[in-house]
Amino acid sequence: MSDAPTTTPERDAHLAAATGAVLRADNLLAGYLPGVNILNGADLYCMPGELVGIIGPNGAGKSTLLKALFGLVTIHEGTVMLKDEDITNKRADELVTKGIGFVPQTNNVFPSLTIEENLEMGCYQAPKKFDDRFAFVTELFPTLGQRRKQRAGSLSGGERQMVAMGRALMMDPSVLLLDEPSAGLSPVMQDEVFVQTRKINQAGVSVVMVEQNAARCLQIADRGYVLDQGRNAYTGTGKQLATDPKVIELYLGTLGKSDDA
Repeated sequence: MSDAPTTTPERDAHLAAATGAVLRADNLLAGYLPGVNILNGADLYCMPGELVGIIGPNGAGKSTLLKALFGLVTIHEGTVMLKDEDITNKRADELVTKGIGFVPQTNNVFPSLTIEENLEMGCYQAPKKFDDRFAFVTELFPTLGQRRKQRAGSLSGGERQMVAMGRALMMDPSVLLLDEPSAGLSPVMQDEVFVQTRKINQAGVSVVMVEQNAARCLQIADRGYVLDQGRNAYTGTGKQLATDPKVIELYLGTLGKSDDA
């Protein structure tokens, strides 16, 4: 694996812009096995109220980056900060209580439980929050309230994704991490997921989203990162990346539909 990047004027400017970020990752080296890094110096920041998209080719480390932020992959070097608190390698259950929600790409609902019971599981660490948070989630996703007694296993893929996102919102997170939310869905349901993601963001939740539908992701993202070989290849506003000739040539025309582990 290649070494972490040295300091450059571009990197310094990027990190300087991170002042006041709700979530920030600096120079992450991380992977699933000792001595084998998937992330090779990745940086990321998300400002309060911001929607940040992460795109890149298969195997670039996109999902690994989200899992490292959420304590599911060991960080060997670098730091993750939630506001002013160092949360590097904290356990996922601790991070939920601190204000980070995470929606994995697969196995993200309890199929034998009802929609309401899935949402209850979302705030099992603070059950007294259920009524208020249920009202908030079902205002965003009215169908979940109307069908609250329906088992999640009987829902379509897009509907399950709404349940998973709703459950992650039950602890009132300041940041929501979404791993490939549109993967495997029909084009109509993909559009619905992007609309709902923007609604969540507009409700005051900062969002960091890894997405295989790169063009659509950049349409709704305030800022984006192009990850390649475990580090940042390009960063900019969603519009800047979507119209950058190099990004279009190297990435937007070749991104696959599956992601790294």
